[in-house]
Amino acid sequence: MRIAFYAPMKSPTHRVPSGDRAVARLLIRALKQQGHDVFLASTLRAYDGTGDHRRQLKLAKRGAARAQSLIAEWRDAQPDLWFTYHLYHKAPDYLGPRIADAFGVPYLVAEPSVAMKQQNGPWSLGFAVAAAALRRADGLFTMTPEDEAGLADIQIDPDRCHRLPPFLDIRPFALQRHKAARRELGRRYGLDPRKTWLLTVAMMRPGDKLASYRRLAAAVDRLPGDHWSLLIVGDGPCRAEVETLFAGRAMFVGALPERSLPLHHAAADIFVWPAVNEAYGMALLSAQAAGVPVVAGRERGVPEVVSDGETGILTTPGDDVAFADAVTGLLADPERRASMASKAAATVRRHHSLESAGTILSRVIDKVSRS
Repeated sequence: MRIAFYAPMKSPTHRVPSGDRAVARLLIRALKQQGHDVFLASTLRAYDGTGDHRRQLKLAKRGAARAQSLIAEWRDAQPDLWFTYHLYHKAPDYLGPRIADAFGVPYLVAEPSVAMKQQNGPWSLGFAVAAAALRRADGLFTMTPEDEAGLADIQIDPDRCHRLPPFLDIRPFALQRHKAARRELGRRYGLDPRKTWLLTVAMMRPGDKLASYRRLAAAVDRLPGDHWSLLIVGDGPCRAEVETLFAGRAMFVGALPERSLPLHHAAADIFVWPAVNEAYGMALLSAQAAGVPVVAGRERGVPEVVSDGETGILTTPGDDVAFADAVTGLLADPERRASMASKAAATVRRHHSLESAGTILSRVIDKVSRS
């Protein structure tokens, strides 16, 4: 099937790394693995982060013009299906519904998000456009219960909703071995192999990411002893502030290419991240794919990727004492860490792989295409 793929929030070709870009790329890979011919329909970014009504009007006008241009361009080579990833009030889909209607093809949406408080706020236009697109969709892939609750708020038929657990390509992580990875990073960064290694992988930007770093720094302040080391992978405009927060209690290695991340995950003993306002957290999933237990905040969709008490420990959001206590407990209990590590890798392999996601995607595509 020839599938037109679009991500109004951030194109999979965008130069800045992020969870959105990573998931968009994974969706394309999962669809291609199932034998579909997937192409990027447009790189038009429909994102308005400030609630500027005039900007939203301009984006709507630009989107309508782009949709008409694509309809004319594709008259003799129309897609069989339109697939939009991450549609919500700040990044509505001005293209998909128009084009799907013009060609009479199914319209699917992955990770739909609805925030009713925005219905009459500064993003009211974006909310209305997004809600109309979601009501038009032939199928919606929800990644968390929060997605499903939002769709229920705008009276979306549950029969059109299909749970797609967050997923990733587990193969690069499965190929790594903990001891070998520790030897490599020990040589590379001069880390003491006798210590327990904590790892954080996250961008350093304003907002929720910086808030998470602040929470993490407050928790690290409470960790006892010096038998642990914290390695932080990431970069961004707030790096100087983040480094100040940790005041020499962490090693910063900057941003790394995606191919290097499995090695760093595999070398770690515990992945730590408060996950302030995280939709679910791809880094948390990556850590577990490498067999690393997680300590994270019980935020939004995080419980969908971290099984509390089984593959990691989830603490009350904003409770730095509880977070530090959870890390301290795992530092002192290598047997529990090993048990969680084994369960984490098995859980991701069973429920969060590229292959399992592709099976769900194709099943729904077959269904909507027949109907």
